[in-house]
Amino acid sequence: MVQKFYNERRKQVLAAQPNQAHQLLAELEKDFDVEIITQNIDDLHERAGSTKVTHLHGVITRSQSDLRPDLTYPIEGTEIKTGDLCELGSQLRPHVVWFGEAVPMIEVAALICKQADIFVLIGTSLAVYPAAGLIDFVPSVVDKYIIDPRIPDVKRYKNVINIEKNAVEGVAELKVILSNGR
Repeated sequence: MVQKFYNERRKQVLAAQPNQAHQLLAELEKDFDVEIITQNIDDLHERAGSTKVTHLHGVITRSQSDLRPDLTYPIEGTEIKTGDLCELGSQLRPHVVWFGEAVPMIEVAALICKQADIFVLIGTSLAVYPAAGLIDFVPSVVDKYIIDPRIPDVKRYKNVINIEKNAVEGVAELKVILSNGR
């Protein structure tokens, strides 16, 4: 039942296309060292052209070993089937972090945030942990752009610039701001 659920989600992801926000973030790589950290399990950032993407919760277009989550494989087609095995002989499952599992890329993401010169938060309520805590790793002197139609409570942080728009409109505005050297 779980495999069927994720096989259906995978088909939906593969049918989806990157939106303009994904494309604009990829375009920013021409002038900036952009590192994307995403909770989304799709590959839309990569398909839009982003080259440095850290997936906190895995990627639905890959499978992983039931025994060793670090053994991941591309999925041929759209389905993982019973009997699809990893090199250790265990059943493959979606490369997705499930509830109660550790978020293996959180330390990598925290390091990226610690080294940021500019931090941009797009489309989140800051309610899902541990990802919501990544903003705490960003140095206080760094500008923090928050893009969302409903800006979460970020009053305790310094240097916050709110862009109260959806991702597409907000990233377009961010690109203009950054291009003008704000």
